[in-house]
Amino acid sequence: MKLKNISEIRRFFHRNETPIYFISATNFNLLGISEWVRNFRYINYIDCYDGRHPNVLVPSEAPHREFESIEDINNYMLEHKEVIDFIAKRGGDPKAVFLMFDERTEALCKELGIEVWFPRAKLRSRVDNKIETVRIGDKAGVPSVPNVLSRIDSYQHLREVAADLGPDLVLQSAFGDSGHTTYFISDESDFKRHADGIVGEDEIKVMKRVNVRGSAIEACTTKRGTIVGPLMTELVGFKELTPYKGGWCGNEIFAESFKQSIRDEARELTFRFGEALRDEGYRGYFELDFLIDKDSGELYLGELNPRVTGASSMTNHAAFAHADAPLFLFHLLEFSGVDFDFDLEALNARWADPDNIDSWSQLVIKHTQESVDFITAAPQTGIWRLSGDGTVSYDRFDYHRRAVETEREAFFLRISGPGDYRYEGADLGILITRGRLMTEDFELNERAKAWIKGMLKHYTGVALDAAPAEAHPAVSLEAGAFKML
Repeated sequence: MKLKNISEIRRFFHRNETPIYFISATNFNLLGISEWVRNFRYINYIDCYDGRHPNVLVPSEAPHREFESIEDINNYMLEHKEVIDFIAKRGGDPKAVFLMFDERTEALCKELGIEVWFPRAKLRSRVDNKIETVRIGDKAGVPSVPNVLSRIDSYQHLREVAADLGPDLVLQSAFGDSGHTTYFISDESDFKRHADGIVGEDEIKVMKRVNVRGSAIEACTTKRGTIVGPLMTELVGFKELTPYKGGWCGNEIFAESFKQSIRDEARELTFRFGEALRDEGYRGYFELDFLIDKDSGELYLGELNPRVTGASSMTNHAAFAHADAPLFLFHLLEFSGVDFDFDLEALNARWADPDNIDSWSQLVIKHTQESVDFITAAPQTGIWRLSGDGTVSYDRFDYHRRAVETEREAFFLRISGPGDYRYEGADLGILITRGRLMTEDFELNERAKAWIKGMLKHYTGVALDAAPAEAHPAVSLEAGAFKML
């Protein structure tokens, strides 16, 4: 069998007989994919929907050691009897996709007869290394911010290796997420504050500090070439949403996100990077962060995420995705073993056409205060409404983003709920709405601030000593414990 066009690809997944599972803390990253792919199910640790999503399995809580990563959560679920029985009962030749996984995950899947439809964890880890990303980009002709790659032993050593990069520097370790391992260094006091994360690393990426605006673009490299989505704005470091200065906290997708020349260049550089990844043995879904120099207009490679990401719900729900197919379907197609061909150049051209891009935004709302308490009430997942006086109220249950009809409505996906702990950096929920949530100057607009304030009012908590005796933390209560989304 050979699939010869987009219509045949869509029909193939509509008739799919193979059980496919997205195993993760939540189903946020692949919202809606189960409606494109028959026999696609979500196996999640967090019950965002209070049991009301027909394609989500949340196993009952079982004893486990404290989770230190999302990989730990996924491995716990792959050893959970309810999950094992669920997969066995549905039969077939099961496949699994993940946000994050490791070699232990791969071993558990092998024991259960599950094939992982992503490149091997070892390869993902190698290309995920921010140092390696720079090197792959250099090979592909995708420039990074002026930088040096070096071990750093002291502040004096830093100044020696970065002598040509100016007084204000940005340092990144090889691995880390959403600003947790990004350090802004101007003087020795800055260095001392972050020394534990810098000194002793095999290599650090030391960059000239430039006045940049963040952006994101997702793509999928296949045997037929790299399919590229649109360039999205990124919300980064807003104190209303995240306690981390460089922390990702949302996205916008709209036709004129940046001037046409920037959008065209980003798409071309992403295509090149995707082809270079294929040369490295990587295939499937990935995301690139680009940094746009606000002073010079130069476009720089920020980092690579060799996976689905927090922006994937935006890419896979855009108008162009509904007209053709979600980007993630091409990832599944690449791993399906089915032969396929289609006009990739025409597809990329359609996805670059502003007429095929509608306007949506999402906010990732974290607990930003240096406090810990026990959540007693939280807003439920569904459609919420913003009134003229700025109050936010629950309207109706739904698990479809498309149910949002106007900019006065939003889909809220609850992450932390009653019985959870609220600590600095904890993910509370994601709000998705039509239109922009930033101004032309890329600051939060008044509508965004009203949504944030209104949703947070629906969270209440009590001090830890007032929490029920049987309550226990499901994850570490340290700030920014690990990536959940």
